[in-house]
Amino acid sequence: MPELPEVETIRRQLDAVLPGARIVAAGAHPSAKFATATTAKGAAIDAVRRRGKYLLVDLDDGRELIVHLGMTGAFSIATGSEHGGPGPYTRAWWELDDGRTVVFDDTRRFGRIAVVDAGDYRSLPTLHDLGPEPFDPVFTPKVLWEALRSTRRRLKTQLLSQRPVAGVGNIYADEAFWSAQVHPARRTLTLPQAERLHAGIVEALRQGLDGGGTTLRDYRGVDGSRGENQFRLACYGRRGLPCHRCEAPLEAAVWDGRTTTFCHRCQGPTPRR
Repeated sequence: MPELPEVETIRRQLDAVLPGARIVAAGAHPSAKFATATTAKGAAIDAVRRRGKYLLVDLDDGRELIVHLGMTGAFSIATGSEHGGPGPYTRAWWELDDGRTVVFDDTRRFGRIAVVDAGDYRSLPTLHDLGPEPFDPVFTPKVLWEALRSTRRRLKTQLLSQRPVAGVGNIYADEAFWSAQVHPARRTLTLPQAERLHAGIVEALRQGLDGGGTTLRDYRGVDGSRGENQFRLACYGRRGLPCHRCEAPLEAAVWDGRTTTFCHRCQGPTPRR
């Protein structure tokens, strides 16, 4: 699933070319997850923002077009005759007044589109309850420690809930825990560990952004380009390969439905509970 670096990369690409354009026609898959995309017709695009893993498109009529990419969501922009109509995986499209068409494809249909009054996210509880942005000054090691130190869940599971901090998913969580030398299956966290984990989160996400995101399979930029961060990963997906820090073979386990890669030597033994 695209995480903050992938969504932010797409946001930057869309925000560079869409503001000022007006939506003159729109279509959508009949599913309730996508159908409201058509109600953006008639509005002009002011800006494209991001909150966590969500894209927020500011419209000039006081509403926002919200898009969650799910696992396989992707944007493309066709010019004039390049748009041959909806494809087999097209879930929504918006025709602009300058002849371009913005297309949203989603093979597995885990994405979501909504049009809401600006700032009213009550119909999107995950977005409504998001924690702080990782690059915001309010996200400090102490804030992270307070969010994780008393959880009864595994630290990684709680981190992925999006409440301690917004935008971190499976890939960048594994990278952050490895960098911090904290075992992701722990259920307690000291302040020094939180300081290292905070630094690891910020570092992993910045590296992902610098690499244009991580393309393991489906993720592509608006222009169809692949990310490059998959070649920089130190932990995620490297089960059985030597740890870059101590050379012990990395291990992997499934906890709470997520595969987690870790180093038993650097990050400590797996907790018994």
